[in-house]
Amino acid sequence: MGSSGVQIVCMALGILGLIAAVVAIAVPRWKVSAFIGQNIITAQVQEEGLWMECVVQSTGQQQCKAYDSLLILGSTLQAARAMTIISCMLTVLSLLILTAEVKPKVSLVSAIGLILAGLLLIIPVSWAAHNVVRDFNNPLVAQSQKRELGACIFVGWGGGVLLLLAGGLLCCFSRPRSGGSGGTAKYYSNSASAPSKNYV
Repeated sequence: MGSSGVQIVCMALGILGLIAAVVAIAVPRWKVSAFIGQNIITAQVQEEGLWMECVVQSTGQQQCKAYDSLLILGSTLQAARAMTIISCMLTVLSLLILTAEVKPKVSLVSAIGLILAGLLLIIPVSWAAHNVVRDFNNPLVAQSQKRELGACIFVGWGGGVLLLLAGGLLCCFSRPRSGGSGGTAKYYSNSASAPSKNYV
């Protein structure tokens, strides 16, 4: 099993990944207004997130509104909400398991949980980024409806990579040693042969 230093590093990476996931979920900056076309100067900036959309005025005032109903939201947004929340819950559970137990098999379970949490965070963020780029390059979409990648996309990518790193390190250092059974077999064979030498 890995040293306590490796576990501390993995714990720190997992906590940073969890913080990044929470920021990506809470802050409504998955999509922001794209400044293209003739109107470079605009009076307001639109920002969209998982739970609400905001309008930031040029004066600095910000007004946010939560989405009206869960039923009218698209399937992509609903799936992104579910996957990111499950990612946070799985990260918390994996970190608690890592702090509670030090056995190799239990640490391996924690490592698998962190890897799954990282994938559950990277997938919706990447899918949202794909949709933004697709709509931005689509000539049929009006310029006022086009968006750019928000800061939360990059925060989500970073958090997912940190969780994958933490899980990967734990997987590498949590495998039980295979030479333990061979050593015990040799011990028993030596003890069994010792009486025969004494009788001779």
